[in-house]
Amino acid sequence: MADGDTPAPVSILLVEDDEVIRRSVGLALERYGYRVATAGDGLTGLEMFREGGHDLLLLDVMLPGLDGVGLCRRIRETSMDPILMMSARGDALDIVSGLEAGADDYVVKPVDTAVLVARIRSLLRRAVYAPAETPAAQARPEPSASSSRLRFGDLVIDTAGLEVSVAGRPVALAPTELRLLLEFAANPGIVLDRQTLLRNVWDYGWDGDSRVVDLCVQRLRKKIGAERIETVRGFGYKLRR
Repeated sequence: MADGDTPAPVSILLVEDDEVIRRSVGLALERYGYRVATAGDGLTGLEMFREGGHDLLLLDVMLPGLDGVGLCRRIRETSMDPILMMSARGDALDIVSGLEAGADDYVVKPVDTAVLVARIRSLLRRAVYAPAETPAAQARPEPSASSSRLRFGDLVIDTAGLEVSVAGRPVALAPTELRLLLEFAANPGIVLDRQTLLRNVWDYGWDGDSRVVDLCVQRLRKKIGAERIETVRGFGYKLRR
């Protein structure tokens, strides 16, 4: 294959203040073929993010200058790039704070390399969509003017253009939020439990933390309207027809 045909390696921005962890995680990811740029504090990480060229961000929660949660919020102001948070303690407050700030997923340190790479691959798959692969492409809610458009009242999902609007106004969704909405749209009126959503949306081949689902549903509700996604206590969630 000619050099011009060789795809560029995936670029990861790793922001971690512990030099030992930063080096070990960076080297481990490079062995898997990723290109890794590193920063030792939140402000430097923000500057490097703004310079661009990164496909995924891996952020520690506890950072000097600007902590990982604050950094995640600043990134989400302008970008929907995949964000994976790292928590040293696995503390519920750290995890919830990171996910509420807009992170897509998290891992607990010390990080198992195989788990970390699996989460990264999953995030990258979710960030790059092909319309034929989206489950909503086969959904048949109400008929609309275009076969690629799903309509639920004033909520419109364009499965070809991967665009969402409410009452004619575009809604910016992070990749995971979009995939979650597509999963609901493929099953209107059907209750989806958290483990099903973890498998189909987060691409987990194992049981994950259901807090990821709950917090992503909360973020999605804020953007498209809280009344559209109903909680069925003890079971899961469903998109109202």
